[in-house]
Amino acid sequence: MATEVTAKADHPLDPLTRNEITAAREILEENQDIDPESRYVKIVLDEPSKDKLQEDNSDGSAIARQAFIIVRDRNERTTYEAVVSLDQNEVVSWEHKPGIQPSITLEEFDKCEEVVKNNSEWREAARKRGVEDFDLAIVDPWSAGYHLIPEDIDKDRRLSHAMSWVRTSEEDNGYARPLDGIHAWVDLDEMEVVKVLDRGTKIDDVVNDLEDAKYREEDRDLRTDLKPYNVDQPEGPSWEIDGRKLEWQKWQMRVGWTQREGLVLHNIRYDDDGDVRQIINRASCVEMSVPYGDPDPNHNWKNAFDVGEYNIGRLANPLMEGCDCLGYMHYFDAVMNDTDGEVNVVPNAICIHEEDYGTLWKHTNWRTENTEVRRNRRLVVSFVSTVGNYDYQFNWYFYQDGSVEPQVRLTGINSNGLVEPGSEQGPGYYEMMAPHIKGMVHQHFFNFRIDIDVDGPENQLYRRQNQQVPKGADKNIGWDGETDPGDINPTGAAFYCDKTQLTSEQEAQDLINQRKGRYWQIENPNKTNYLDRPVGYRLVPGENVEAGAQKDSSIMERATFIDNHLWATPYHEEERFPAGEYPNQHEGGIGLPEWTEQDRSLDGEDIVLWYSLGVNHVDRPEDWPILPAHLASFKLEPVNFFDESPAMDVPPEHAIKDIQARREQKYSDPDDVTADDD
Repeated sequence: MATEVTAKADHPLDPLTRNEITAAREILEENQDIDPESRYVKIVLDEPSKDKLQEDNSDGSAIARQAFIIVRDRNERTTYEAVVSLDQNEVVSWEHKPGIQPSITLEEFDKCEEVVKNNSEWREAARKRGVEDFDLAIVDPWSAGYHLIPEDIDKDRRLSHAMSWVRTSEEDNGYARPLDGIHAWVDLDEMEVVKVLDRGTKIDDVVNDLEDAKYREEDRDLRTDLKPYNVDQPEGPSWEIDGRKLEWQKWQMRVGWTQREGLVLHNIRYDDDGDVRQIINRASCVEMSVPYGDPDPNHNWKNAFDVGEYNIGRLANPLMEGCDCLGYMHYFDAVMNDTDGEVNVVPNAICIHEEDYGTLWKHTNWRTENTEVRRNRRLVVSFVSTVGNYDYQFNWYFYQDGSVEPQVRLTGINSNGLVEPGSEQGPGYYEMMAPHIKGMVHQHFFNFRIDIDVDGPENQLYRRQNQQVPKGADKNIGWDGETDPGDINPTGAAFYCDKTQLTSEQEAQDLINQRKGRYWQIENPNKTNYLDRPVGYRLVPGENVEAGAQKDSSIMERATFIDNHLWATPYHEEERFPAGEYPNQHEGGIGLPEWTEQDRSLDGEDIVLWYSLGVNHVDRPEDWPILPAHLASFKLEPVNFFDESPAMDVPPEHAIKDIQARREQKYSDPDDVTADDD
């Protein structure tokens, strides 16, 4: 049940509606001479600043609705930015942006494949690999990067580095037969192939000498012993949705969307016994970097920025009931634009549902034989995007104990290459997934921007980690209660959780250290709980990995944000993306590394956390032909934010449903021990 899209948004942070996108394009074209062959890369909400939102809340005045537009003029080979007032029907600004390349559009994806497949040099190279039916070939326009663009190609051109595969039928797995060694660089403005490079064949006939890698339902023998599993919510869900405002249990938030980031969550708050308290102002995944470690020149250039170079929101899937989500669901459509500036809608792009997540808390009093147990119910706000071969699911989990867990699930098909017969055992740069098919070692880094406001914007940041206590450090209270001038740590077992304030941007650049139990704590020094402790939240790492590339590599120059797991900056309206506004074909050095050179204060400031979540992917046959979902996440947990566990008021199951009646409904024997119990 997709949310109804109205003619006008209900809130200043709501994404542009269909009518607003159309109006923005029409206003711009009425006031500017837009070349008919120009491409509308983006028509999105020009988000109001924090200050404007606070002013709106204080005096009740309405914030003007504005659209931000990026136009690529193909004939001028340049880019323009515009801000359009939807209330005043006027162009607020029109700015020429020379020397930058906006993200690659869907139309460019399609046309790039077409021009490559019609190129005579590419066809000659494909024939060498056994390709006869060029309609069965597929071409993926990878981002070209910067440093490894061939010297004979002008880097000022709008480029894509195209890679190719071939199918044996229209419904076949397109990535089972790589045309490894064929490289095509395409000018996306001119839409012409500017260079084809054939590095030589490894398999002479990829069509007949490689195996199928079928995965569709009709092509596989499916197991027959799986019984139905139904999620039943006969009374409906526990949430309330009003426009884009979502309330669940004691959580409140607004559900937003951008073409670049996909899902954006605004104004995340918690109702603490009638006191609605601010936790996060804005949160999203703002950039990705996927560097490959194989020195094979067919693959060593790969380092995709799936958010900044491709617009991961634009690549969102329409989600399917019963497959992507179970139970009672609410969907939001993603209302966006195509390159002509017309409205394009991805239905059911955002899914909201509840999940049972095992035990929330439990205690058995063995003296009285009393047991209290609560089930853990969590809210899921999610979307899924497909970027060529890979599929990424972004889940934001909200828990009844006041914690938040952003999670990424990686699935789809691994980017792959060919190995010559007799060379299947690699030195660790790759692993074999199927005969002659290698998966190159690579990493996925997801940078999350968390504009955190713990009970307000004046916060402090601390590193917390375990610290050992040396012997003889201080006095010890002995068993007899008397002071002993000997060791404070006579057994050597004493340790404590150190708390060090990170007062500036340079101090805050940090790496995880699981051995020391390192995490980071954000506190509001002006607010305390009933124990007189500053209220706070902590960022607790889960799976993560150090970047494999060297610091002076081309990868690290462009994706410097993966050099640290944690960065922190004072809030600035223009600082939105860690690799800069336009990372496509940029040489690097912008974004977080540039901003943090100022080493601004973080003491009592409006702090923004930037967390880089890394996944190390060493391929295996069990990842082929489709990668089982790999889960990676981190958590934001309350620390002194509440006076006690906020989960104590969660009711037991027998208080919200008739356990006996459900047993009788589901089982012929009401005493069946496999039935629901409390």
